[in-house]
Amino acid sequence: MRMRHKKNLESRLEAVYDWLLDCTEEDLNTENNSEHCRFFSFSDIFGNDHPVYLEIGCGKGQFIREMAKRHPDRNYLACEKVGNVIVTAAEHAKEDQLQNVRYLKCGAEYLPRFLPPSSVSGIYLNFSCPYPKKANTNRRLTNPRFLEQYKGFMAPGCEIHQKTDNMHFFEYSISSLTACGFALKNVSLDLHHSDYEENIITEYEARFAEQGLPIYRLEAYLRKDVS
Repeated sequence: MRMRHKKNLESRLEAVYDWLLDCTEEDLNTENNSEHCRFFSFSDIFGNDHPVYLEIGCGKGQFIREMAKRHPDRNYLACEKVGNVIVTAAEHAKEDQLQNVRYLKCGAEYLPRFLPPSSVSGIYLNFSCPYPKKANTNRRLTNPRFLEQYKGFMAPGCEIHQKTDNMHFFEYSISSLTACGFALKNVSLDLHHSDYEENIITEYEARFAEQGLPIYRLEAYLRKDVS
């Protein structure tokens, strides 16, 4: 089902301009990222040199806003390709006057154009679309083509934290991450019945938990023998 265009979307996006990073159609009209880089200067954007954490597919932004409130000594970048959704996330950030959050309207495949090498201290993948059909596996955010891109902008010590309600997608992610040189830790097959205490419940997560579905979670980091 196609999402309906939000009323006054363009004017609403303009109203939250200070929370949006520039991303034009010209930036997104080619597949060759390496020849069309336009790296952000995070020190200019945030006015400091705090570490930057990235959420890919932020939805309405509940997770990233709570992280920004808990960790004012960090900067957060949230990527979301759907304008109807990202405008709501940015509006909430504006309401809370969160100065350590910015939003980027684009698909994950374009991130290497904007994120400088070794610039991201952590990556969050919260309830990404599992793309269950085999023909669409290359669209999964833990597919090797994406994982290899992440490596380019991951700072030393950067971790990928994933949460999902989809068991098959979780199993696929474990296999894909391992094959691409990542080691795993803090793997949970039922997050809400584990001893993990720092969980921030997202909009989707609350819905799935109400249905009694287990939430799967992992943390991944590059092995030292992988460059």
